[in-house]
This record gives sequence, C-alpha cells and structure tokens, in this order.
Amino acid sequence: MTNGAGAEADGSRGAFSVDSTVPGAAPQGFFQAFQRGWDAELGDGLPLRSFNRDVTGDFRVRSRAAKVRDLAFTDLHSMSAIRTAHALGGVEDRVRMYVVKRGAWTLAGSRDRDRHTVAAGQFLLRHVGQPWRFEAAPHTTVKILLLPPGPLTPLLGNRAVTGPADSAEVRLLVAHANMVYETMTGLGPAGVQAAHSTLLELAQSVARRRFDDVEPRLAPALAGAAKDLADSHLTDPELSPTMLARELNVSLRTLQRAFTVAGESLIAYIRHRRLEEARRALIASAGRLSVSELAAHWQFADSSHFIRVFKKTYGQTPTEYARSTGLTDS
Repeated sequence: MTNGAGAEADGSRGAFSVDSTVPGAAPQGFFQAFQRGWDAELGDGLPLRSFNRDVTGDFRVRSRAAKVRDLAFTDLHSMSAIRTAHALGGVEDRVRMYVVKRGAWTLAGSRDRDRHTVAAGQFLLRHVGQPWRFEAAPHTTVKILLLPPGPLTPLLGNRAVTGPADSAEVRLLVAHANMVYETMTGLGPAGVQAAHSTLLELAQSVARRRFDDVEPRLAPALAGAAKDLADSHLTDPELSPTMLARELNVSLRTLQRAFTVAGESLIAYIRHRRLEEARRALIASAGRLSVSELAAHWQFADSSHFIRVFKKTYGQTPTEYARSTGLTDS
C-alpha cells in the first residue's frame, strides 16, 4: 500500500508513505514503490541509497517521508533487516540525525573506527562529509532527519551529539516534525517557510543541548511535545503542568505560554484526554468496569466528579452512555 501527498511544482515540499507490513502484502514490489515515491517527492538533491538485493526482495516496512525545502525526514518501522549495498564514495555534506525508538540502527563510514550503533531510546546527530553505510535489525523503528549543514556545522564541528531520545530538545523536534507531516498538504509558502525555520531552530537546540524558550515560533512544537508526553502519562497521579515542564526542561510559565499561543489550557487538555480515554475504556470494557473504577484509573477526584464532567461533555452519565450504546443490559 502506497500513498503520495504530491510534491509542490517548485520542489519546496513533498511527502509520501508506503506500507508493506499489511497482512497479505507481497513485499517484493514495495521497494520499487518506495523508490518511486522517494524519487518523485524527495529525490531532488536527496538521492536514495542503494540497498542489498535481499533487502529489496523482502521489503517489509512501514514508512512515511516528507521534504520541506532542503530538509527532509523519514519515519521507518522495519519488520525485515535493512542494509545498504556497498561502501559509498563521493561527498554528502549534510547533517543527519537518527532517533531510534526500537531496535538498533548502525552506521559505518569508510574507516573501521567510523562505526556507530544507535540503540533504542537514543539519538545521534552529526555532520556527514561523505555517504555512510547503514544497517538495521528487524523490528527497528527510527526517525531520520536530513538537515542542511549551514546552520548546524558551526555548532557540531567534527563531533557527534548523542543522548537519550526522550530529552526535552529531541522531544520538541520530533513533535514538530510529526506535526509538519500531518499538515503538509495544507501548507502554503509562508507555512513551508515557518515549518522549515522551526525545524532548523529545534535541530540547533539539540546541537546546543538547550531550548530557546523565548522564541515564539517554537511554541507549537513545545505544546505538541507536552501533549505527547501527557498522553503517555494519563493514568499517572503525578501528571500536571509542573511535571511536564520539568520533563521538558522549560519553565512552567514558558509551557503555559505555549498553550496560550495555541488557544487552549494545558489543564483542560489533560482533563479532556483523560475523559476521552475513560469513555473509550467504558466502551471496551462493556460494563465490566464500575464508574468508581474508571474514575480512579483515569485520576478523577471521585466518582461524583467523574459523572459530573462526563455528563457535561457527553450529555449523559457514564451509566446512561453505556446503556445507550448497548453495553449494558436494560
């Protein structure tokens, strides 16, 4: 299964996705589809590497990729092993960043000592003067960013910046890249410029290992990262704006200001998401969980408070809602 979002006529943006992990898919033809999508949407100035034949013949991956001017990023989840075909020559002069969520991503240069393995939960950012070989074990999930060298090389020099993928700066960069992909088709010229500038600014914050919390362009990325972090802690009684600010290494005022720019309250977002997940749990449990159990699990003060906010949002109490959807006996 493939999907192309279409490239701009001037080549300023493009996106595509491919999925050969769906049941019944024949992976043999999907590498060619991936290559066609890459060449059509991202290939101008960003040529795709050559892969081993055993990789192209068993290409079981789920991937999406996007380009914003001279910057690109790829999300890749591979069910099969991935390896480039051979040692590469020439000059690349690009900054690459790898954020590994699962598995391991190994990079190798022309010399034996130029070999790095990025483990799950880690990232690597460095300037690359010549193309590198890479390989990944099956079941590897990685986000790869290809960045222009100009703004980043002075910060990096010859060093590689590595660290945990859940650091505040990396979370912000990943959240913004995800947001750019989701909104890609609706971006006009000004949006493309803003997306590009913010991605570069956030990549520089990773290189500096600090976030510029007075830069207003970064507010949407900060809000997005906070939402992602909150979503993963909805059942945690410690979840609060203060905890999120601490985890993202920004002041509480900066975090609240980012949500104000987005036109919402962080407290309201947490309450809404907890209520939404409680409603889904109510449906999934088919009445097996009591109202008090749902309230406790999703960190509502008590069942009365849970019932009150549920009814205000959905127009029915949890019991009435379950009965109306056929989840409980009449």
